[in-house]
Amino acid sequence: MVRKIIRINEELCNGCGLCAEACHEGAIGMVDGKARLLREDYCDGLGDCLPACPTGAISFEEREAPAYDEAAVLAAKAKKNAPLPCGCPGTAAKAIIRNDNAAAPAPAISRLSQWPVQIKLAPVNAPYFNGADLLIAADCTAYAYGRFHEDLIRGRITLIGCPKLDEGDYAEKLTQIISLNDIRSITTARMEVPCCGGIENAVKRAVQASGKLIPQQVVIISTDGKILR
Repeated sequence: MVRKIIRINEELCNGCGLCAEACHEGAIGMVDGKARLLREDYCDGLGDCLPACPTGAISFEEREAPAYDEAAVLAAKAKKNAPLPCGCPGTAAKAIIRNDNAAAPAPAISRLSQWPVQIKLAPVNAPYFNGADLLIAADCTAYAYGRFHEDLIRGRITLIGCPKLDEGDYAEKLTQIISLNDIRSITTARMEVPCCGGIENAVKRAVQASGKLIPQQVVIISTDGKILR
């Protein structure tokens, strides 16, 4: 089948191994000091490894490749006594203890200034994009971070999506939005889990494809609701 899969440029690879660490599926390994795609059927095409590479040695390509074999990935992880049965750190179960006796905050109000918010539903030529400060957020971020509306949505046009569960790649749609409108800045909000790297990577590729120089920042939120960066 023809599908999206990563490509590693060995000439650009510096052998740091960060991509192999970021690939929670185990598709990438180090061979003779270089990163290699060891199992094409282990590559899910989400690109968690792309933002981890400091030299830009990893890219996407569309080509003939075996289908992603999730069952094989899970079996390999079980054999290695992997602690997470699905292969994704984002599903690690944990309880978060809150102080419910703390003084209640003032009632919050929505800071959302446009609709729709889903990346796939937003019209690329909507008038609110012109002159906008854009927030592109993984949808879990709004649930994890309590001041999401005040600190991130307020004053921005908001687009959301889930790079792991949504089908397709956001980069093409985001490229259209950025190319057709006067976007002043872009803030990408993602969770700390590796699969959220897909949305960060999509934004970077979209800006690059647009040919525009736009100020960007990335906000990383922990699973217990703290801003890590």
